[in-house]
Amino acid sequence: MDKLLIRGGRPLNGEVRISGAKNAALPELCAALLTPDQMTLKNIPRLQDVATMLKLIRNMGATAEFAGDGTVTIESAGLHFPEAPYEMVKTMRASVLALGPLLARFGEATVSLPGGCAIGARPVDQHIKGLQKMGAEIVIEHGYMIAKLPKGWTRLKGAHIRTDMITVTGTENFMMAAALAEGETILENPALEPEITDLGDMLNAMGAKVEGHGTGRIRIQGVERLHGATHKVVSDRIECGTFLCAVAATGGSVFLRDGRADHLGAVIDLLQAAGAKIEPLADGIRVSADRRLDAQSFKTTEYPGFPTDMQAQFMALNCISEGDAKITETIFENRFMHVSELMRMGARIDVDGKVAVTHGVESLSGATVMATDLRASASLVIAGLVADGETIVDRIYHLDRGYEQMEAKLTALGADIERVK
Repeated sequence: MDKLLIRGGRPLNGEVRISGAKNAALPELCAALLTPDQMTLKNIPRLQDVATMLKLIRNMGATAEFAGDGTVTIESAGLHFPEAPYEMVKTMRASVLALGPLLARFGEATVSLPGGCAIGARPVDQHIKGLQKMGAEIVIEHGYMIAKLPKGWTRLKGAHIRTDMITVTGTENFMMAAALAEGETILENPALEPEITDLGDMLNAMGAKVEGHGTGRIRIQGVERLHGATHKVVSDRIECGTFLCAVAATGGSVFLRDGRADHLGAVIDLLQAAGAKIEPLADGIRVSADRRLDAQSFKTTEYPGFPTDMQAQFMALNCISEGDAKITETIFENRFMHVSELMRMGARIDVDGKVAVTHGVESLSGATVMATDLRASASLVIAGLVADGETIVDRIYHLDRGYEQMEAKLTALGADIERVK
């Protein structure tokens, strides 16, 4: 099992390119199954979750080719097995995204209940309720969601769907399913993330009629058939935010090419309040820090609020910043598992339920720590970059699920970090 060996204490300087967004690439790979025509997706990151999704697509009978420049071509005319088995998707929450497009195009789908990071309950009941409103018959048997159209139906029916809670993958599933449904679908209380907007743009390029994606009300007029298209995946705002926190923690000056400041408003506001210098530019973001920052309190909320996927990284920054700060996690109930690992490195953190209070220390000390989920692993890398001595981050397969060549990118910026087999 691979590990990262980090020798801390070096500032980061130079330029790094932000990869395509994992949380946009995965639903868009599924959306490619809505048409038998060839789909070309550009700026796809080389990640473990992407490899798993491509393996799943091939297992269904479609072809999927991944070129060296991040371009994926998919043809699903030969897809004959609309099933996502547990053995293939047990490590990936995004497997649920196959449900909507398979059901919409083939009239049936069998999808394993999803796995992924152990950061708390992420129920699929919202997906099931929404698709049932569109006429789907869905049962859960032996760990699988088994969906089909009612007898005599050839297409799902448009519906008015208002979810009980904001759900990103639920919104994406409904958008994909509604694109081929009969009639109009209205989504109330949808997710607002940039990845939702990007998916809507891709569907429209395929001939769908989607309006309002990225707002509080999405309208989809179903069409009988979608066609092939070329689409470039939006840049990864969470990877960008992670590098923003890393530079803020270590000091130095870095240009994040393709970083989107308009997708990171809450994170950038907090970093600027802490004392980091952030300069949004036409083709990226420049970040620099020349002093110890001031710890900042925050609460995670749905977009455009502070993202739960940035909570662990900002906590690592707070741990070596001046003063105390209160962090409230409102999205997932089990997303403080990185706290004990940060404390092994000398961080001072008190946890009470959904609230963690950091007490800034002047320095951390290198230690052997264990990644427990994707974003927790990134927080430990940031801590290792600023710690005295050597840090070993174990179980970095979590990191590989969501960050493309992180150690290579950090090395290019001056970090002393290497992968140990």
